[in-house]
Amino acid sequence: MNTASLKPFQFECQAQCCQTKARAGVFQTPHGIVETPRFMPVGTLANVKTVTPAQLAETGAQMVLANTYHLHLQPGESIVEKAGGLHKFMNWPGPMLTDSGGFQVFSLSELREINDEGVTFRSPRDGHFIHLTPEKSIEIQNALGADVIMAFDECAPYPAQRQTIEDAVHRTTRWLKRCAQAHQRSDQALFGIVQGGVHLDLRQLSAQALVELDLPGYAIGGVSVGEPPELIEAIVQATTPLLPHNKPRYLMGVGTYREMVQAIAAGVDLFDCVIPTRLARHGNALVQGDRWNLRNQKFREDFTPLDPTCPCYTCRSFTRGYLSHLLRSRELLGYTLLSIHNITELVRFTQSIRSAIQAGTFVEQFGQWLSRA
Repeated sequence: MNTASLKPFQFECQAQCCQTKARAGVFQTPHGIVETPRFMPVGTLANVKTVTPAQLAETGAQMVLANTYHLHLQPGESIVEKAGGLHKFMNWPGPMLTDSGGFQVFSLSELREINDEGVTFRSPRDGHFIHLTPEKSIEIQNALGADVIMAFDECAPYPAQRQTIEDAVHRTTRWLKRCAQAHQRSDQALFGIVQGGVHLDLRQLSAQALVELDLPGYAIGGVSVGEPPELIEAIVQATTPLLPHNKPRYLMGVGTYREMVQAIAAGVDLFDCVIPTRLARHGNALVQGDRWNLRNQKFREDFTPLDPTCPCYTCRSFTRGYLSHLLRSRELLGYTLLSIHNITELVRFTQSIRSAIQAGTFVEQFGQWLSRA
């Protein structure tokens, strides 16, 4: 396929697994294509922690996330806009996505008040009151300038009363319509977010309402907020088929091997999670499906590469013993090298799934992740 023929924000499915709903596609953005399925690193404050943009590009990352809420607090969207937008501000030339701030507001439950107009909360930085509405979230994201922006939504906690979740679903739909009206830039795609908690009928209600607006893409939100993995799987399996086949599908906040494979089998295209850099800061490496604590004694005199099959700078250049030394010494270089590897690992993992879908071997190669036995 000639991807140059794709229009901005067009999604093209190139191959599909005959045994599952897994698919390999291409999503076109103004700053380049995203080959799906794809893991997207999180750069909350316009940086992926401990990693330079050049190092990030070498991991194979294509699309990077930043966060509306955090950038609104510091440095402020007006400064980013004056700098020429997020891409120039952080020197990332590829596609970008900004979250709406809805999940961060959810996490501030003790500091916020929600009503139909929006959310009022105390800034955790200086305590002053901030009023965030759907219109304000879009205004901030328009100023930040990412390729994909997310609708402001209400993320209900887990567990929660059914009525609380139902109210959040209806409010999310109303807020989405206000987001769509407030959105001012044709070079940014607005994605809606399906809510509904663990109630599959509410997920269906939410998805149907969002699909009616014919948006460029759709996300599944409100997972990874405390539910056990089997409930996340049930939500994704039930919700994904409700979303258009010709639009990208994004599962928010998920980045473990098994959860990604399960979701890809259901037809999900995009993922994001802070796991690779967060684990790195705790001395943990992701290696071919396993998690290793490199501070363990057994690595101190291990002078082999972290993963001999990995092409990343860390694995090409350093040994497990050296990484263990850096981490034990709390040297910042250790966190950088592990972050480079962990991001590369998850990007490569989704790349290998894409290749398997195209080759017709997805179930054969990744069947171990499709069963919880």
